[in-house]
Amino acid sequence: MCLFWARRDGKIAERMAELVNWLPPEWQVFIIAMMPIVELRGAIPWALHPGLGGLEPREAYVLAVAGNLVPVVPLLALLGRIADFLGRYRYTKKFFDWLFARTRRRGRIVQKYRAIGLCLFVSIPLPVTGAWTGAAAALVFGIPFRYALPAITAGVLIAGVVVTLASLGVVNLWFGRPG
Repeated sequence: MCLFWARRDGKIAERMAELVNWLPPEWQVFIIAMMPIVELRGAIPWALHPGLGGLEPREAYVLAVAGNLVPVVPLLALLGRIADFLGRYRYTKKFFDWLFARTRRRGRIVQKYRAIGLCLFVSIPLPVTGAWTGAAAALVFGIPFRYALPAITAGVLIAGVVVTLASLGVVNLWFGRPG
């Protein structure tokens, strides 16, 4: 099983999972997918691992996608206001400055292609390119809510397919195993 995300950010995944390990596996997957950084890129491998979630691929996909989409509407609606409010304070201003600068650097595709670029950016199954960063990119690049929401949703759906296939080893058949 390809656990690229779990290998790269395993410590974060372990800490996040410890917060929800008392819940049934379905709720664990749903909640892990809602968390920033982890999102569905960590939730799907977690869900499919026999010793952890042990869910079927379709169930893992649906729960992770649904959980990943829960914070999108509040983020799109409120992130600008939250950043403005918290930007008044030195420490939180530094965080938002860092977040938006990082989003600008990584979001060249969003800047060039707008909503389609936002969809592509969110669909890349790497850490910190998911729905949370997509909402920040929509704010930074001025993509209106009515375009950002469907673009992020499509990106999450695509990323879910890619991560599920990678977790099942299907993608390894195409690209081969290293070494």
